[in-house]
Amino acid sequence: MKSDEYWMQQALLRADKAEAEGEIPVGAIVVYQDEIIAEGWNRSIISHDPSAHAEMLAIRNAGIALQNYRMIDCTLYVTLEPCAMCAGALVHSRMKRVVYGADDLKTGAVKSVMNIVQHSQFNHQLEVTEGVLAQECGLRLSAFFKRRRQEIKALKQANKLKEQE
Repeated sequence: MKSDEYWMQQALLRADKAEAEGEIPVGAIVVYQDEIIAEGWNRSIISHDPSAHAEMLAIRNAGIALQNYRMIDCTLYVTLEPCAMCAGALVHSRMKRVVYGADDLKTGAVKSVMNIVQHSQFNHQLEVTEGVLAQECGLRLSAFFKRRRQEIKALKQANKLKEQE
């Protein structure tokens, strides 16, 4: 049986795909019986779809692979702590477990801001493993946003110079 670190490396490869498409580098996979059955990476910008998060795409693809909307005995690996939308989908999918890398201090809905996936009022709670390859996951996100801020600054400066001509 492969380790959580191994599977998170696989999720990071999907995050690289997101970044290559100009998306926030978040990747996710769904593992069932020690095999990847589904994958996803952020596609919200490209698809003009606020629900096209890596987790949502991986969950949708897992449903197709399993021919079932319930992901019993599956684990979702994702490079960033899921938001409320994704955490809700995890509960509804009956995913057994979620493993994530970096905390999301602004919108995290597994630990950082709230905990939807283990809420006692819901009819299903997930097992949670947090912080797997957290530094590597976090560095990818930090580097992306740093580069994005620099690109925006350079664009503003270019526009300012253009206006002065």
